[in-house]
Order: sequence, then structure tokens, then C-alpha cells
Amino acid sequence: MTARGPLASTLGLRAPALGLWAPATERRLIAHAPPGLRIAVVDHGAGNLVSIEQALTFVGADVRVATGPDDLADAEAIVVPGVGAAAPAMERLSRAGLVDPLLRWIALGRPYLGICLGLQLLFDGSDEDGAATFGVIPGRTVILEDAPTLPHIGWNQVELRRDHAMFAGIATGTDLYFVHSYAGRPAGVRADAVTLAETEHGSRFVSAVDHGNVLGVQFHPERSGSAGLRLLGNFTRWATALAAGAGAERSPIGAGGTSGGD
Repeated sequence: MTARGPLASTLGLRAPALGLWAPATERRLIAHAPPGLRIAVVDHGAGNLVSIEQALTFVGADVRVATGPDDLADAEAIVVPGVGAAAPAMERLSRAGLVDPLLRWIALGRPYLGICLGLQLLFDGSDEDGAATFGVIPGRTVILEDAPTLPHIGWNQVELRRDHAMFAGIATGTDLYFVHSYAGRPAGVRADAVTLAETEHGSRFVSAVDHGNVLGVQFHPERSGSAGLRLLGNFTRWATALAAGAGAERSPIGAGGTSGGD
């Protein structure tokens, strides 16, 4: 079925592929971002780029795809989407010369959102293929424990551990859309502090993290209907405020960092 009405005409896309259609009563609740926030969506060869570009554009962002360091030059926020395994993603990022610029971006306190694999890359490494990843958050990406099915595909409840601007207007327990078999597991003294939300699929796993200027979600907001659009709109508002005051350097916690550790 093709989406109808104002939302469909604005997006110019088929809703079933993206999960963006919402009833009129819900569309009125979508939080649009301040216009013009320049967001670089990083292309590492395994991202759902079309749908995340369209969703971010819908909430008011000025989106460009980053395939190399020069594409980050005038960005105000970075989004790293992705599906698949960490090793090929890290290899492509390294080949593109993007690993060090992304780590520098994070260390400078600038806004970052990781989606699915983009969240998993924030940890020290992945058990899926043994890859070493960014080391921004202590811990590893591990397989979902006691999962009734793998991969975990479909809608599931995201239960907030605390309030955050990214989830403004999104009730705890809201169903959002997942596609994955692994999830990041924070470790060390700040494990609880960085855990923003959890979800249950067999055992509980971390479905959102908050580490200062670094946010991550295991679900796909671009495929999660009006709640996902609201989250992306909230992110751009939060990133706009952070970008306006960013500039103080900070080191990522974990491997190579100085502001925390195991």
C-alpha cells in the first residue's frame, strides 16, 4: 500500500519500505527540527542511507552523505547508520580515512548519533567477528542472550531508564523497529550511566545509550513511524543546541581515552 495524504506527498516515498506513515492524529505530534542543521550521514557501505536521509530531511535537517573527511568539514552533527557486521564497516571507514576524523569529532564534544551498527561501533570491539571498534564506550557488542529468534526483527518496546531530550514526547514502552542479532553491552564503572534505554528479547539488552555528546540507538528510527520521526526531530533540536555551544575538547572514554575506563 502506498502512503496517502500530506506526509506521503512531503516525503515522496512508499511508506511500507520506511515505516514512516502515521495517522493524522500522530503526525501532528511529530517534532520538527529547527531548519538547516547540517547533518553528515556517514556512508560506510552498509547503511540504510536513503531512508535515513529522507527521514532527517523530513524533520528539517540539511543532509549530506559523507564518504570522506572533507565531507565533514561544514557539518554540525554526524549520524552513523548501518546494518551488518563491524569488521567490514571498520575496514571501509579506515579505507575512506574516516576513523580518526570521527574519533576527533567525538573528542571535541560535537553531536553524534549512532543507529544500529553505528551504535555498536562505539564500543571496544565486537564478538560477531572480533573487530576492534571505536572504543568510545567501554564494553563489547555481544549476541542477544536467550533470544527466542535471531535475528530480532520487528517492533519491540523501548523502556527508558531516565529522561533525555532525544526521547521527549516518546513514552517509555513505545514500540520501535529492530533488525539485529547483536547489541552493545556497556562495561565498567560507567555502564549504568551510559545506559539510556533497554529492551527485552529473551534477556534484556541496551537499546539506547547516552554519553554526553554521543547518543546511540539499536533500533531504526527511520523505520519506526511517527515515534521514530519524533526522535530524529528531537535529536536535531538537541544537536542544534549542543553545536551552538560546542568547542571544549574532551577525550572519549574507553580505549585510548582519558575521561574514564574500566
